[in-house]
Amino acid sequence: MSTQYRILIMGASYGSLLGTKLALAGHAVHLVCLPAEADLINKEGAIVRMPIKGREGLVEINSKKLPGKLSAGGTAGVTPSDYDLVALAMQEPQYRSPGVRELLAAVAKAKVPCMSIMNMPPLPYLKRIPGIDAEALRSCYTDASVWDGFDPRLLTMCSPDPQAFRPPEEKKWLVVSTCGSLRVVSNLIFTGITDIGSSAKCTPRRSEVIFSRCDA
Repeated sequence: MSTQYRILIMGASYGSLLGTKLALAGHAVHLVCLPAEADLINKEGAIVRMPIKGREGLVEINSKKLPGKLSAGGTAGVTPSDYDLVALAMQEPQYRSPGVRELLAAVAKAKVPCMSIMNMPPLPYLKRIPGIDAEALRSCYTDASVWDGFDPRLLTMCSPDPQAFRPPEEKKWLVVSTCGSLRVVSNLIFTGITDIGSSAKCTPRRSEVIFSRCDA
């Protein structure tokens, strides 16, 4: 890989699968998440289990053993302009939370290219679609004002269909499963990042991101 990118991902549940794939391709990823999650990821890494065609069972990938780097932390002290891309991986209501709201505003002000894998399209993305009156949809958002500073031209979206759940037999584990594909490469081309590396292109039938002993 000729270029290493720095990528900020807001949200560790859905964002860990994307972050691990990007680290697998050799990039530097920082996840913004809760303190307990950050401590666990920094200590033990994120573990991804996914099927590989022609192999029995699931292949386990630990972010600590990848060519890239995956780190995690809270909202404080993050400088969006230090990154080449910001991925929005929290659920929509979370962006109005203290700390998250301010970081989102800093991302918009820095004009860093953004890619959303949220549970609904960010309001600025809808402004890019002809025929849609985005202003008429403001009431659909928990707090639409958090999106006012964004330039729609710098925001794209992909839909990985992630599902987060806690298996009843493993109450202290958080599992993120995706039944579809993360179309990472095609969406990053919009932001100008094209040399993302072949390792990020995998399309699993089902993937799991597991944080062990997550008590939150």
